Amino acid sequence: LYGPPGTGKTAFGQHLAEALDLPLLVRRASDIISPWLGMTEKNIAMMFQQAGEEECVLLLDEADSFMQDRQSAQRNWEITEVNEMLTQMEDFKGIFIASTNLMNTLDAAALRRFDLKIRFDFLKPDQAWSMFLDTAASLGIEVGTLPEMKHCLERLNSITPGDFANIMRQSKLRRITDAHSLLARLSDECAC
Repeated sequence: LYGPPGTGKTAFGQHLAEALDLPLLVRRASDIISPWLGMTEKNIAMMFQQAGEEECVLLLDEADSFMQDRQSAQRNWEITEVNEMLTQMEDFKGIFIASTNLMNTLDAAALRRFDLKIRFDFLKPDQAWSMFLDTAASLGIEVGTLPEMKHCLERLNSITPGDFANIMRQSKLRRITDAHSLLARLSDECAC
């Protein structure tokens, strides 16, 4: 799964595990990377082993940390980490999901090992409007049929589900009282 931050890659992995009624094992770079030579490779192997034994959907968040193009590697251990990842991917019989914001930096051999490569992108105008209405309803805000509101929202062409999630969290600290304030907060979030 690849695409800009906040587009729902990790959430999709969670949804897929729920839909398949399987446990989800999420791993991040901080769970795997070790300062000790050879330990990162062992941690990669243990991650796949655990997922196999527990019959989990394995989600590796920010997978680019372990699948960098080996041709740009500057140290030997960078190559061995990618090699270990490739070997484990090849042998793994379960469902493995890798998410990244940096698809163009991945090793070609890693990309060949994925059955599907799915791009998650910014929301389309109708998706953004639907999320706007849902968010407003969650906040107890009436939107009505404000065509100018929909038009303003359409101009936010880099809006993501993550932006809406951030706004919902922020609303606990700074209450949002009307649709115009909601739109202004979304606009500020997209400008960051």
